Amino acid sequence: MQEKKPAGRLSENRTLKNRSDSPMWSGEHTNPMASYFVGARAAASNVPQTGERGSYRKEMFLEDFPQFTKHSSGDDGEEAAVESLVPDKMLGNFISQANDSVLPSRWGSMWQYAAGLYVAHFAALYLKTYTPSSENAAQAAAGADQVGVVKSASMGNTSISYDNSAITAGTEKWGAWNATQYGSQLVTMARMVGMGGMYAI
Repeated sequence: MQEKKPAGRLSENRTLKNRSDSPMWSGEHTNPMASYFVGARAAASNVPQTGERGSYRKEMFLEDFPQFTKHSSGDDGEEAAVESLVPDKMLGNFISQANDSVLPSRWGSMWQYAAGLYVAHFAALYLKTYTPSSENAAQAAAGADQVGVVKSASMGNTSISYDNSAITAGTEKWGAWNATQYGSQLVTMARMVGMGGMYAI
């Protein structure tokens, strides 16, 4: 003999099931506050947003860091042309890397200068080893020698020794950023904006 369930409980179960199956907003309508919530959540978080990139350009760099430019004299009083001392292809690579790494949402008003320091750092490292051509492989490799500050020097037979400890110590924590003044400035600024990421829910 089967036991009959109370009609009231069966009706209650059906009601709960129907409530769980039905959406909060009927039909195809969605929560009208959803877009505002998502926007507020993104603004409250300092985690870079998906697809975010900087918009730093070559013109900005050449204007902010004229030490990397060469002015060719114009003819008949024409304005002198400004050329980059860094090959355009390499400069473009450095700028693209800066736009991927130095994001406006994290750096705020310091963004343009920070992006310029990023580019200047790698441009300076590149130019330290740059030469139009090399006679042999040894000459090409010699340009990559690590050189620190002068530790001692002598006049007779011209002997100079370098102290690389500052560079090697910097390499342990910050890679090669301490190899140039541009990198050192960027690291100093990065410490000011280097708060850990937050995710707002």
